[in-house]
This record gives sequence, structure tokens and C-alpha cells, in this order.
Amino acid sequence: MTPVSVLCPVDFSDASGAALTYAAALADHFQARLTVMTVDDPILESAAITAHLVPSMATETDRELHRFVEAQLPPTFDRARIDVRRAVGSPAPEIIKAAAELHADLMVMSSHGRSGLSKRFFGSTTERVLRTTSVPVLITPGERPAGQTLTAMAQGLGLILAPVDLTAASAHQVSVAAGLSRSLALPLLLGHVLEPVFAPPSAAHVIPGLEAERMASAQDRLKRVAAAAGDAGGLVETIVVSGDPSGEIASLAQARGARLIVMGLHSTGLLGPRMGSVTYRVLCQVNALVLALPPAAV
Repeated sequence: MTPVSVLCPVDFSDASGAALTYAAALADHFQARLTVMTVDDPILESAAITAHLVPSMATETDRELHRFVEAQLPPTFDRARIDVRRAVGSPAPEIIKAAAELHADLMVMSSHGRSGLSKRFFGSTTERVLRTTSVPVLITPGERPAGQTLTAMAQGLGLILAPVDLTAASAHQVSVAAGLSRSLALPLLLGHVLEPVFAPPSAAHVIPGLEAERMASAQDRLKRVAAAAGDAGGLVETIVVSGDPSGEIASLAQARGARLIVMGLHSTGLLGPRMGSVTYRVLCQVNALVLALPPAAV
């Protein structure tokens, strides 16, 4: 996946400034065009017009957006490859619309907000975008990266984790993850989580054998998915664990120091065609970059 058009929506917060730092590094590395956009509330827009605000809200937003962008970009970034864009309306639909009009290959958005000791809640705009996007979205944590170039950022990523569910969507997910592994020179860990099988006490004696058979089958299928993705420089490892999928994925990411997780946005069907519950729960638990992939076009 080599982006030629990157879209980064911002809301002038520190977290969206961090997202813009990542977006600029990606655009610079791949010589892609970077569009930074913000969305004004139509109620405020109407109020500003009624009050005959001078300068107009559009003018003021454009000024603020240019100032914000300039403050985040490194001095070496080619300003000729950046555009700014203002929209009025509901943020998520306007972002989706802009992505389509720009033929964006990638969106970069921040997660933000925290509640309790172990849960992260990403903003409602990001969540709504993920439920409808046909474009991959890189979701960034609120903290700024250590460096300003993609090479410098990659040094702090540790490894790439791609948790797959071994459905038809896994092939695309692993292909993208393997491509990132090659381009960033990072090891790739492919994981699968077996959800426990619950049985009545009368059938408990068959569980050990069944679990061993399920584990062996999953390990074999995962290795075949890895092989089908092509060579990733000999840096691919596979692992199968058992438990709650989102909890195990978050624990695995923490234990192995994975700072980039490649996940799919498909669901099993029970929750509709958009973001699966496992992906949502992982996003609420991890403090890492998450590349969320919508189902591949067929």
C-alpha cells in the first residue's frame, strides 16, 4: 500500500496535531499529496453570518488552519505538496466525502480521550468514520512521535502485529501487513485468537482433545495465510492463543512491544457490515498506532 494522496482531518487539538505529524511523515516518505481539513459546525456558521462576523468564519478558520498546519510541519516538508480544506457540516460525513473527492489512499486521524485506568475512547468522529470508510485509516495515539521522519518513527514501533480471524478478509490484511514489514524493516507477528468452547459438565471430558485439535488446525491455517502473503524478509512469526479476542490482542501487543497493529474493519455479520466489535474493543484498550483496513474491493 503506497499512498499518493493522504487526508488528515484536524480539530486544532494537540492530539490532531500529533496525527498531522504522522501524516506529514508518511506523505513526505512516499512523496504523496497531503490534504489537511477541518469541519466547521453549521450552527456556528449560521450564527456568524447572522452576526455579520468580520472577518467571516470561513476566513478565520482558513487562517487558523494555515497557522496550525505550519506549526506542525517540519521545515523540510515540501509545502507545494500540501492543501488545506474547510467544510461545513457533520464532521464524519464531510470527511468521508472529502476522501472520495480526493481519491485518498489513506486517512490519518487521532484517537482522543481517556476514561478509567485501562480504557481509551477515541473520538466520536473517528468512530463514525471507521464505520463507513472505504479508505484505510491510520489511527494515532495522542502522544507525538519521537521523530519527524517515517524512518525515525519506525525505530520506535518495535514490531507489527496483525491479528487475523482466518476469514476470507485475512489475506488482504496480511498482504498489507507484510508490505509494511518489508518497507519499514520491522518484524511481523501474525496472531489468531481461539475463543474458548464452553460445554456442559457431561461433555467436559471431550474438551481437552477438541482444544488441541482446534489449536493445531488454527496454527496450520495461519501458517498457510502467512505463506500466501509472500516473503517479508524472513521476519514473520505466527502465534495462536486462546481467550477473549480483544483482550488477548491488547495483551499480546503490550507483551511483544507492538506499536503498530494492522486490523480489519469487517465484522462477522451479526453487527452489520462495518467495524467489528473486536476491532472496536482493541481500539479502546491499546495505546498504539492502529491501521484499520476496510474490506478489500472485489
